[in-house]
Amino acid sequence: MQAETLSGGFKDPATQAAQAFRKVMEALARPGMIQHVSGAVPPAPLSPAAGTVLLTLCDTDTPVHLAGATDCAALRDWLAFHTGAPIVAAKDCMFAVGTWEALAPLSSYAIGTSQYPDRSATLIVECPNIVSTGATLSGPGIKDQATLSLPETAAFQANQALFPLGLDFIFTSEDRLAALPRSTKVSAPLGVAEVH
Repeated sequence: MQAETLSGGFKDPATQAAQAFRKVMEALARPGMIQHVSGAVPPAPLSPAAGTVLLTLCDTDTPVHLAGATDCAALRDWLAFHTGAPIVAAKDCMFAVGTWEALAPLSSYAIGTSQYPDRSATLIVECPNIVSTGATLSGPGIKDQATLSLPETAAFQANQALFPLGLDFIFTSEDRLAALPRSTKVSAPLGVAEVH
């Protein structure tokens, strides 16, 4: 095995996974709030934040879809060694990771069923940057409103309309992450027309 495959995992797995799990749960509970995570150093092109999320939330029973440039031998081997998570097609995954463009179309992913709405995918969207400006967010976990840079608004509005079904999103960039659960309402930034 190459050194890149063996390295880059948590040095103190129990502590670092617990800290990262708390940050991910906080991000999901407070949509739009940017969290800082650390611990993983995955092979390129995956960010440390996305790698940390995968190491924290995935195991042998968690099918993962690698989209676009993330679907490379180095990342497949790294994920297999550190988590044992099987790599699957988009329609079969619990987690998918890639850029917004690579993850398209969103209709490829499971949105749950009326009996089991939790049987849906969570998309880890790799972004060039994450900032607290842009689209306006409201709903559970948000006092009044929050703002977050999103790749677009229409897809998230359509996703929220499916609630309690739908996809959940975790946005990652370098050591930062923010989340957008399916329950969050998204409005276009002021001065930007919404596309329907």
